[in-house]
Amino acid sequence: MDKVFLFALAFSLGCNSQAQEDLFTKGEAAGKVSGRLEEASGLVASVNNEGYYWTHNDSGHPPEVFLIDEHAQIKLVCKLKKIKNRDWEDITVGPGPIEGKTYIYVGDIGDNNAKYPFKFIYRFEEPVISDQKEITISDFETLVVKLSDQVRDTEALTIDPISHNMFIFSKREDSMRLYEIGYPFSSDTLVANVIDKLPFHNINAADISADGREVLIKDYNSIYYWKREGDESLAKLFERKPIVLPYDNGPQDEAIAWKRDGSGFFVLGETVKKKGGELVLHKRK
Repeated sequence: MDKVFLFALAFSLGCNSQAQEDLFTKGEAAGKVSGRLEEASGLVASVNNEGYYWTHNDSGHPPEVFLIDEHAQIKLVCKLKKIKNRDWEDITVGPGPIEGKTYIYVGDIGDNNAKYPFKFIYRFEEPVISDQKEITISDFETLVVKLSDQVRDTEALTIDPISHNMFIFSKREDSMRLYEIGYPFSSDTLVANVIDKLPFHNINAADISADGREVLIKDYNSIYYWKREGDESLAKLFERKPIVLPYDNGPQDEAIAWKRDGSGFFVLGETVKKKGGELVLHKRK
């Protein structure tokens, strides 16, 4: 019997009872974003700047990465030089070429019409906040990524702190494809291999806790939570039914990020009908 069918059956039978799991509070508004960050589409906790978060706008905006505080106020703008924001959809942090340093990975991975044969991920060393309000990033790498099966729209990526591998989630299929790119991302064209097919749809954000033990993914209506058992792989983890967390979804929430200390997570939304997007905190109980 098909694994996706079995998972879907277990999901439908088990998720409603799991939804009442007493893990995190309902969302509490932490702040509204400024007009400059009107279409936030990615979020990740900074490593080098405690209590701050990296985010960016969606397609058509300048190639800028923003550092915001826990009230959604912009503290630093990083402008990437001589590139375009074709369809930036998510952002993550992880290791890179120089051991001991942290790097930002900006995912130009969106593709609403499934027409781009390659995706681009921009990697640069994580800046440290200073008196400067804006800086230009010219020293960055462009990682070229090709999905192993076919051209697809994707909106979520994350790096596993345990394996250091990168994961990309497809969006529009009835059964989500989970892709993996093995660290250290060193080839000219990186191939993202399908490692699983799961009954999720419209996945638009994902994040893994700093210790690698807890995983969140979200669609437009729900946030799904897993906790790792031992050293299990991400693919194995996703075969277990998730806990569905309490979530009063905003109309265009497309970003999620753990706090570095694991005490909760944030969801960030876009500006809709001239109403500024909100940064919403879910605290661990």
